[in-house]
Amino acid sequence: RRTAGLCDELRAEGWEPKIRERTGLVIDPYFSATKLSWLLEHVPGAREDAEAGRLAFGTVDCYLLSRMTGGAAHATDRTNASRTMLYDIGRLDWDEEILDRLRIPHTLLPGVMASSGTFGLTDPDQLLGVRVPISGMAGDQQAALFGQACFQAGDTKNTYGTGSFVLMNTGDRRPASASGLLTTVAVGPDGSLAYALEGSIFVTGAAIQWLRDGLLLIDAAPEAGALASAVADAGGVFFVPALTGLGAPWWDPYARGTIVGITRGTTRAHLVRAAVEAMAFQTRDVIEAMRQDVAVGPTELKADGGASAMDVLLQFQADLLGVRVRRPRVLETTALGAAYLAGLGEGVWSGTAELAEHWQEDRAFDPRPGDQADRKYRDWRRAVERALRWEEPPGPRSPEESPATKLL
Repeated sequence: RRTAGLCDELRAEGWEPKIRERTGLVIDPYFSATKLSWLLEHVPGAREDAEAGRLAFGTVDCYLLSRMTGGAAHATDRTNASRTMLYDIGRLDWDEEILDRLRIPHTLLPGVMASSGTFGLTDPDQLLGVRVPISGMAGDQQAALFGQACFQAGDTKNTYGTGSFVLMNTGDRRPASASGLLTTVAVGPDGSLAYALEGSIFVTGAAIQWLRDGLLLIDAAPEAGALASAVADAGGVFFVPALTGLGAPWWDPYARGTIVGITRGTTRAHLVRAAVEAMAFQTRDVIEAMRQDVAVGPTELKADGGASAMDVLLQFQADLLGVRVRRPRVLETTALGAAYLAGLGEGVWSGTAELAEHWQEDRAFDPRPGDQADRKYRDWRRAVERALRWEEPPGPRSPEESPATKLL
């Protein structure tokens, strides 16, 4: 979070509306733009190398493409470019004004292509001695959206990993979020351009890892599901896992982790259950924001990622949202989506209608009747209030400047 100060400077200069309109993102250290600017300013020789053409920038996909093609290709796709806070998702090009403000040379940046199509050929000397086309590329969450067969407007998925990412396909509509969400490029039917609303949750499964490695409450992450199921609820405990600040919809880099409601009766099972329930509570935070932005919410939620294997999580999620939650047989939907994009690019499949037939359900979780989930959610929001703006930002900053304040 070392570029939080630069992000504050950009907000003070009035860049927030312009960056949100053009890139679909909020100003936050999470994205590439301020990180790259910091590196150019602080790494000895970096700016000189960049201006001399000896340095190239790209997200991880771009680096892998370059390595796999023996340096022949320096390219990325629209979905990855849209995560840098440097890419205009309306014009589908790098934004020169933002680049100038951050003093980032345009020559550093890769070419941008559609997600399905030939990006280059592998160099036999670099990869398994073969020359094959690289024909699919997407950001992990857009790939997961595609792998979940969320091809139509309104289709929604959540990937429960170390963090969680809720995406709703909005078709050719590019909604400007007023509720702390991101507008991002997605992939539509047959690989066409589409947009999505996204809520990026920084810490979900990583909180389980912290309980394992930091507090030693469990020996292995897979134990969390069984331990959480061993108690009926969290016993009034709420864990706000703001271990690296809070992402959507709060966007508060100064929030810090908070556990409230502990009593003498609290056990390690209650703490683990609170961490599991926090995944679902944060997902509802995002879904509530989506309902505000597009006037309707999802009619169902498709779930994937490692933590989605926990039945206790998905049942609680269904109760909180009041909609069916569906888990596919294939949980690694990011890899599946990338494979689908490559296959479309090479003609393996005729189109997304054929791909949709491949999606298979493992289990569905329907919401249980009653208002207990809503009462718990109100208490969750009280806990979030205590976590927000806990760390003092450097320099003067009024409460009105915090995106989190607008949501309370």
